[in-house]
Formats: sequence, structure tokens, C-alpha cells
Amino acid sequence: MLPLSVLAAASTLSGMATLPSEIVAYYERGEEDHRLRSGAGRLEYWRTQDLLHRLVPTSSRVLDVGGGSGVHAEWLAEEGHHVELIDPVPLHVAQAERIAAVTARLGDALELPCADNSFDVVLLMGPLYHLIDHADRLRALREAARASRGLIMCATINRCAPLHDTLLTGRYFEPDVRARVQASMASGMHRPREAEALFTTAYFHTPEEIAAESEEAGLDLVGQYGVEGAAWLMGELNSWLDDPAQRAEILNAMRLTESVPSLLGVSAHLLTAMRR
Repeated sequence: MLPLSVLAAASTLSGMATLPSEIVAYYERGEEDHRLRSGAGRLEYWRTQDLLHRLVPTSSRVLDVGGGSGVHAEWLAEEGHHVELIDPVPLHVAQAERIAAVTARLGDALELPCADNSFDVVLLMGPLYHLIDHADRLRALREAARASRGLIMCATINRCAPLHDTLLTGRYFEPDVRARVQASMASGMHRPREAEALFTTAYFHTPEEIAAESEEAGLDLVGQYGVEGAAWLMGELNSWLDDPAQRAEILNAMRLTESVPSLLGVSAHLLTAMRR
């Protein structure tokens, strides 16, 4: 059964698309903030931060759609950006509301509660993960374009990420896991079993696919950037990230390969920047 906070919030989302209950339940575990601040998840956090540092103009008005607990909104606000966060998960909004200088509210990527051209930058750092239908992904991109005066940046999970991840952890050798990974490789769709521990309902893109979707949504591609590159598959990654000097070299190394076309799909996550 869903927490009462989720059920109570349902009325506030009337008129907007309803996030599937299994996705809400997955994120109501409260693990996402910790995932990005510890262990191997730090590479995704620091590399995303590095990319946004370079791509977001100074003193921007930023809309962080699906911004979760505010893990990126927090440092963006600290650096002088005006940040508003929208997320469909009540726990995330409650967490983000505690961050000074960040405005957080419930909302949906398919129907943004904001005026046209009201932000310099719109971030979609998670919504496209969970939009199974092609039409919904286009709608989310067009909504982001409507709200933006220029730059839109979206994160996607690469199609091969589940294969690489389960090979890295050894779970690929479990027959049921292997079958589901192979199915998601073929279709891009991940539909978990009840109480799935690996991930929730999701869609996995290829780099070419998100580029095509951005074009179909009427947007101009600015660039594509592999977030973790191949480093996330290295067995010594955690110890490298623990050492500040080695961490700096890892981040420098990932900049060297971040936009090499043949390596974009190796990364677990891809950041695609586009303009209206």
C-alpha cells in the first residue's frame, strides 16, 4: 500500500498525468539522494555537476523538472542560480523544500505549472527515464521547450546500461535477470516484476534515439555527453573516487571522451543539450 503522503497528494495532481504507483513507491524508499552522494553514484553526481557547470549560463533562472530531492538544485542555488524544482513524488518535494533558496512543488513533466518562456534553462534530469510511450516523451520535451527561453537539457539511461550493470555485479548470470535484460535491450522497455529490487518501470534510450526525439519535438541539438563514460565499469572506481587527486584525474579523463560518438552508449547515462 502506498504511504498516506502519496495518496493525499493525488488530488493536487488532478488534470495532470498520473505517475504509475510502482514508480512513486520506488522513489518513496528515499534512496535516490543517498545513491548519488555515496559509492559509485558519486561519479554520476560529480560528472553531471561538471557538465552543468559548463553548460548553464551564470545567474540563470533554472527549472529542475523531476529534480528529486534537490541533489543538483542545491548546488545550483548555492552558485547563484534561481532554481525552482518540480517533482511528482511527495517525499522528494518535502526533501527539496528544506533547501535554502530552492522553491519546490509537486508537478508533472507532461504539464508544467509555469508560464511560457519563463526560464533560461529547463533540466529534465529524470523524467524521460520513466516515460514509456514515445508520445509522452515528445510531450515532455515540448513542455520543456515551452517553459524555456533557450536551453533544455535532458538525461537518459543508455540502452546498454542494464547489460553492463548486471555483468559488473554478476546478476546477469541469474536466468530471470538475464532474460529481462535481453528483453529491455530489444525494446528499450523495463517493466519490473512486483517488488522488483533492481529498478522500476523505465525506458532506456540509445543516443541516436534521444537525438531523433529532440528533433521531432522541434528542438535543435547542441551536444551529447556521456556522463560516466567507461569509468563506471572499472573495478577500482570507488577507491579512485575516495582519493581527491585520483578523482580529479578521472573527471579530466571523462571530459576527453564525453562526446566521442562511438563511446556515447558505453556510459550509463547520457546528457543531451538542445535549444528551441
